[in-house]
Amino acid sequence: MAAQYGRSSSSAAVMMLLVWITLLGVAHSQNQPRLKILPASSIQRKPVGHSLLLTCRPEVPDTNLISDLRWNDNRNMTILPKPAGQSSPMIYTESIAGGTALALIFNSLQESMAGTYFCAASYSVTEKLNAAVVVETYVAITWKDAPTDQRPLMGTDYIVRCEVTANPPATVDWLRNGDQIKSSGRYVIENRGLLIKNITEADDGVYTCRAAVMSTGELKNREIRVEVQIMPEVQRLPRVMDAVEGQSFSVMCNATGKPVPEFQWIKKGTQQNAADLDRFSVNSITGQLDISTVEQQDHDNYACIARNPAGHSESVMKLNVLIRPKIIEFINITVSENEEAVFVCKAFGRPAPEITFRRYGTVEEYSIGLQVSDDRIILEQSTDDEKGETVGTLRISKLATTDDGLYECIARNRGDVAFKVGHITVEYRPIFDHMKALPPVYTWEERTANLSCFAQAIPNATIEWRFNDRRVQDLYDQNLRIENEGLRSDLLVTPRDRRYYTAYKCVAHNRLGSAEHLMELREARIPESVPQAKPRVVSATSITFDIMAPPVEPGLPLTAFSVQWKEQFQSDWNFAFNRTWSPDSPYIVEGLRPQTAYSFRFAARNVVGLSQWGAYVDQSTPRRSEPETPRILHTPIQDEEEDSDPIVTSPYADHFDMRWSIPVDNGEPIDMYRIKYCPGTKVNGYWTEMEEHCIEQDIARMTNYEMRNLQADTYYRIELMAHNAIGFSKPAHVLMKTARGIDVVLRVDSPTLSSAAVIGIVIGSVVLLLIIADLLCCAFGNLGILATLCRKTKRSPSDLDDEAKLGSGSLIKERPPSPLPLPPPIVKLGATTPLEDEKQPLNTQPAAAASPLKVNSSVEFDGRVVHSRSGEIIGKNSAV
Repeated sequence: MAAQYGRSSSSAAVMMLLVWITLLGVAHSQNQPRLKILPASSIQRKPVGHSLLLTCRPEVPDTNLISDLRWNDNRNMTILPKPAGQSSPMIYTESIAGGTALALIFNSLQESMAGTYFCAASYSVTEKLNAAVVVETYVAITWKDAPTDQRPLMGTDYIVRCEVTANPPATVDWLRNGDQIKSSGRYVIENRGLLIKNITEADDGVYTCRAAVMSTGELKNREIRVEVQIMPEVQRLPRVMDAVEGQSFSVMCNATGKPVPEFQWIKKGTQQNAADLDRFSVNSITGQLDISTVEQQDHDNYACIARNPAGHSESVMKLNVLIRPKIIEFINITVSENEEAVFVCKAFGRPAPEITFRRYGTVEEYSIGLQVSDDRIILEQSTDDEKGETVGTLRISKLATTDDGLYECIARNRGDVAFKVGHITVEYRPIFDHMKALPPVYTWEERTANLSCFAQAIPNATIEWRFNDRRVQDLYDQNLRIENEGLRSDLLVTPRDRRYYTAYKCVAHNRLGSAEHLMELREARIPESVPQAKPRVVSATSITFDIMAPPVEPGLPLTAFSVQWKEQFQSDWNFAFNRTWSPDSPYIVEGLRPQTAYSFRFAARNVVGLSQWGAYVDQSTPRRSEPETPRILHTPIQDEEEDSDPIVTSPYADHFDMRWSIPVDNGEPIDMYRIKYCPGTKVNGYWTEMEEHCIEQDIARMTNYEMRNLQADTYYRIELMAHNAIGFSKPAHVLMKTARGIDVVLRVDSPTLSSAAVIGIVIGSVVLLLIIADLLCCAFGNLGILATLCRKTKRSPSDLDDEAKLGSGSLIKERPPSPLPLPPPIVKLGATTPLEDEKQPLNTQPAAAASPLKVNSSVEFDGRVVHSRSGEIIGKNSAV
């Protein structure tokens, strides 16, 4: 222990001695003149490219004694200061601190600048001072080839580039998502970077290239974004696409790729970009090619090219411009009957069109070859695909007049269909087929007759007339005159004697032949007397007759029937009543008196005159009675059985407008109608009414009634009766079905005012304003209507005397017309003044003698309405 303690004490003493000697040396050195280089480190280590400032400062008792202060480089060459007015050199010196220090400045360190630099100066002229510093350089970590955004192509082996320069050299490793990547499998770390084999989209991401220099401790990271790109792949376009000339065209090009590719269309024939062509537009995003108006020159191959940074892909399609067919030749032809017609139609288009024919106005087209329906017709076709022309030929052998007419040439291809109409004119000899059914020509009393002859012929025929086989032109007969108007020839015959009532021959000629037609001129006579007339419907005031017409000559029809009637006790027909009907109208005599015996006679009329009176009938009218059954004017849709009611339908679901005709009143005017309608059903042929829902209504002399508040899709049984002073007629029945409630416009009674009420209110308001204005004018200016009336009330006695002299009368107010439509009055034909006993119902007193005053009338029936008109009818002054 003692020995050890002794050794420790001696060591401590030695250490103390050394510290004292060092401190003594330092104190001595600080008192010695010297040069100090700042920074104080003897070795300055800086990276290449950085700047450096070294300061040499003398530490001497008197700085004024320092001279020749300078810096020498590593080759012991004095470094000069910066020249005035020039740019700074790579290395230079500069006096600082008022000239007491000298700085050595490196603008940008280079590896060649490494070495020892010396600072030297003289002190008191005799003493030389020196100091040295070692400048060492190194190359910092520099990213030589390490782009931060890299886009490899999918499916390839790709090196994520990250080349590093450093001196001393750096070591490089790789990170992804914070995890270190090891060289194994698909990843290989190389000097140039990270090799990824068969790269896929899953390799997208951010990679970290990390470089480190262990000797300097420098560490740098470089983040590199890797986005795997996919080369575009264009979906295959159709090999050929059709576009119609004159129309628009569009085609879409689709492609896949990453990033999204852009599209371009190239016209292969001229290598032009379609986007630069007129009428073309290209959407580079969607790949759609549009042609506003296709022209024939657009016929070419077109390539769709999709590009992205990974590459490009293309697909080629052929644009086949279809030229719509045009019929360039289709000429009308004229062919004689029984010869062959060759109808040629030429058309152009791309592709060459097909040609067919058909009769104009029909649908069925002729087929190529012999026609099954008519073996006279053959359709031929020849096509020139190179020129795009087609010739169609329609051959018709043994041509007939029925083949004459319009024909349609039809040319069609994939682009369109073209039509053109042509005409085949069939020449034939004259014919009179259309005149064979014509009746003879009639005339009488030397009236001029017109015999018209028209011959059908192509070419047109010339016509001559013959009388007793001699040309009329050669007879020079003033009673025979020919007038030609175009294709028609008229022979005007004035029959001065009976020899002119004969047959005349019309002869037609053209270059293909001739034809003859006989036309007969006959003498017209009045009709034979009417053989028979029977009463069909007899009422108290009217009789309907069935008249048997006498035989007539062809071409000389009856124009009217006439009737005369009188009471049986009268013997003179000159005082008879007259009526005339057209042959197709109902034969109704109206205005008769009830319980009266009448005599009737009938005659027929044609253009010559009235026949002899015949078909005498005696008929008595019955007593006054209830009216006849009204006739419902609605058309039934169904009659299931003979004894079943007809069925009519309403177009509405909630109402029906019932209409009927005025029946015969049988001697007493109709004063009302009674209508009854009940809903119900018909089961197994039996009608069942809902009596509790029946509605009965009396209608004053109207011929229509609107049934309201009906149920949709329901049957109603309607009963209608007419009434006069005697009673009700037999009822008329009809079944009516309302429409279904779906899709039917229902009429809603609006609570708003009607248009008539609105007009009345407006008129009233205007009148009120006028009255107010008149009052104001009267009050303030003594003007207006009221002022005039006031002045008239203050008349003088002389005015009153004058009025008394002239006399005064009172106006009799007439009864205003009834707002209800009245039935038409019953016209008493002949005497218009009714007899006195007809004014009182059920008056059976003897009637007064008929008045000789007569008004004649005629009745015509046009198929719907009987028209009555006044006229001169055979009666009292008749020559018959």
